Amino acid sequence: MPVPIQELCARLGILRIDDLDTDEFEGGLVTDAKRSEGTILIKRGGEPRRRFTIAHELGHFLIAHHVPDQPGRFLCKSSDMLRLTAKEGDRRQRREVEANRFATLMLMPPHLLRGAMAAFREPDLQHVLVLARDFAVSKEAAARAYVQYHPEQIAIVVAGNSRVQRCYRSLSFPAIICGVGSPVPARSHYHSSPHRPNVASNIAACSPDLWIDVKRDLRAPSLYEQVYLQQNGFAMILLRLEAVPEESAEERRLDEGWRHRFHSGRR
Repeated sequence: MPVPIQELCARLGILRIDDLDTDEFEGGLVTDAKRSEGTILIKRGGEPRRRFTIAHELGHFLIAHHVPDQPGRFLCKSSDMLRLTAKEGDRRQRREVEANRFATLMLMPPHLLRGAMAAFREPDLQHVLVLARDFAVSKEAAARAYVQYHPEQIAIVVAGNSRVQRCYRSLSFPAIICGVGSPVPARSHYHSSPHRPNVASNIAACSPDLWIDVKRDLRAPSLYEQVYLQQNGFAMILLRLEAVPEESAEERRLDEGWRHRFHSGRR
């Protein structure tokens, strides 16, 4: 680690990687009709972002069924680099999703990622920062992988200017009730006493109904938050869910009796 993505490109038929000052695209690929060789174009920027864009364009080059919008040329926007799902029937979106999956697997191979995460125990945003450093990827790319491979029920919310931008959650974590574009809940620790930039906060308990749907008449699970402030008003919020212990038969009997008295108006 980190994976030598530029060396791999050279071995696989990419002749050049050109860094350009442009606002027209984030990355591009120019290739011949047979896809035997090609040139990758990159919008000039930070190294982690650059590495992901290179891997994304290499995916277009190697995945045979990817057909460009224009013959011999792929041009990808910054939003394409974030795409995780595609609308049904939208071939272009599906192509970008596949290129992103390819890039993630190239830069963070599962066997290396699992080995790196074996040293981590309790969920902590500090682990995301370590993965980003060791694999030379962006913090957000590391956050997506961390959520996917961590054994506990966790989610990471990406916030910008106090609004939810994106959310990544493990398969066992329930849906987040705060949609993209909605404000970060007012009682979230995100809004609490000033956080130090580029330093992960302590993990603290929060009300679970800030982020997830808590069913009536059921014991609420425990939810914990951790905040990491970044630059330009962005932040990552780690959510960790602790499942509710299963009630004993006696506890269920007492709860059902209490609910019956409450709803019937008896004391």
